[in-house]
Amino acid sequence: TNVSVDWDFLIKIFQTVWHSSIEYFNVNSVTQLSAIKGYYFDYSGTSMKALTMKKVLITDLYFTQDDLYKIFADMNIAALTIAESEMIHMLCPSSNSPFRYLNFSKNDLTDLLFQKCDKLIKLETLNLQKNKFESLSKVSFMTSRMKSLKYLDMSNNLLSHDAPDVQCQWSKSLSELDLSSNQLTESVFECVPVNIKKLDLQNNQITSVPKGMAELKSLKELNLASNRLADLPGCGGFTSLEFLNIEMNLILTPSADFFQSCPRVRELQARHNPFKCSCELQDFIRLERQSGGKLFGWPSAYVCEYPEDLRGTQLKDFHLTELACNTTLLLVTALLLTLVLVAVVAFL
Repeated sequence: TNVSVDWDFLIKIFQTVWHSSIEYFNVNSVTQLSAIKGYYFDYSGTSMKALTMKKVLITDLYFTQDDLYKIFADMNIAALTIAESEMIHMLCPSSNSPFRYLNFSKNDLTDLLFQKCDKLIKLETLNLQKNKFESLSKVSFMTSRMKSLKYLDMSNNLLSHDAPDVQCQWSKSLSELDLSSNQLTESVFECVPVNIKKLDLQNNQITSVPKGMAELKSLKELNLASNRLADLPGCGGFTSLEFLNIEMNLILTPSADFFQSCPRVRELQARHNPFKCSCELQDFIRLERQSGGKLFGWPSAYVCEYPEDLRGTQLKDFHLTELACNTTLLLVTALLLTLVLVAVVAFL
């Protein structure tokens, strides 16, 4: 921790560790002082399993990129973390890599990373949050040759998908995908892994879940919190959905048929929406009572936002009479009262 060291000595430190009994090596706050140059690194006979490097500062502004990145790309370990280091690139390993876990979070990586790289055949977890990725389709192509990839974190980037004519190609093994805090709209559903089980899309710019999209038959958890949705999505494309988070959207009156169209949903998180307390909402409240506690956070986090005179009222305390909400009953009642009034006047 807190090391200022020449390039030659930094490499010698790694080389010493590689030929020792050390299995886990953590390096934090390192400043590299002298010029970076090519080095033959001997990876043989190591006990190393994981290397973690955070807050690495490279002072050399003019050097061959491969001299730096090749050392790390070809490491024969299961886990590698290089984070918070303003890293702009990483090479594809020169041979089939043993990496199972890669964490390059909080750097300056772009869409060029690992394009056409077919050496990460054992990689299961890839964390690329807080970088500068822009194209969702290019991210999908990046994963297409990662045959074992299960979890991908692309949160807090600059991702969008504005090319509907481009066919995305994701790794078939990918089961969990985090796309939260990007710039994605509803077009994201045209570029989602077909076999995905857990999808996080919170804090984007999604206004709806398009009907007729590709079916995500394996999807069990969907997070759509902090978007711009005006209603609950149906489960036509999510036949296996069990958990749905739709908190902090723009939902005034949720569809009353949600629980019927999504029979497998065990938990719905819909807190902190600007609910409009009306007859339609009363139908949703009635269905909540029949659902057996599927609404997470009920009743404290569900309050009326509109109309103004009911603001702050918990939904469980909101009631309207059957007469006020049933138009037919209201018309019949008004007609009967009118006939009675006419009859009374005629009698008098």
